[in-house]
Amino acid sequence: IAIMDLLMGAIASLFVIYTLLAIPLKSYSQPLIIMSVIPFGVIGAIFGHFVMGLSLSILSMFGIVALIGVVVNDSLVMVDFVNQARARGHAIKHAVVEAGTSRFRAIILTSLTTFFGLVPIMMETSLQAQILIPMAASIAFGILFSTVITLFLVPALYIIGSDISRAKQYLGSLYSKEPTVTTGDVQLDETTS
Repeated sequence: IAIMDLLMGAIASLFVIYTLLAIPLKSYSQPLIIMSVIPFGVIGAIFGHFVMGLSLSILSMFGIVALIGVVVNDSLVMVDFVNQARARGHAIKHAVVEAGTSRFRAIILTSLTTFFGLVPIMMETSLQAQILIPMAASIAFGILFSTVITLFLVPALYIIGSDISRAKQYLGSLYSKEPTVTTGDVQLDETTS
């Protein structure tokens, strides 16, 4: 029952995160791009348990739920920088490359400082710290893994999303033109003839 409650809480938090991202970004697709790194963070957390020889427990799940809120930060920084570059008039590919190069150091440093800040808890051998180790491992390894993915996946998804948007606009413009039939000097819509 506790795991089901945790799963329901995780789903509710995903919905709230999506809403909080969609409102300021004024987009339905960009929050999905930002949140696309969450599954990779979960994979990193599970891999971290394997590396440290830990079994997944309810405290590991608590760490994974906390990780969901943390891993979106790097993606948000990247997407926001791309949006700012596009608002300045840069082409999409140039904006993505500029965001990747400009934000690389900030994204790497924030993730590494979080990881190394959690290392002392993960290496602690005292009995009191044993409860916190699975949670710390989930957050530390999840952030580390999702950061690497963020630097490649988010820019690629941003460009793919932009291509899909342009294709939809192009197809929409093709289908919005109503075909006409010409009869002499008078043009009639096909729907009225």
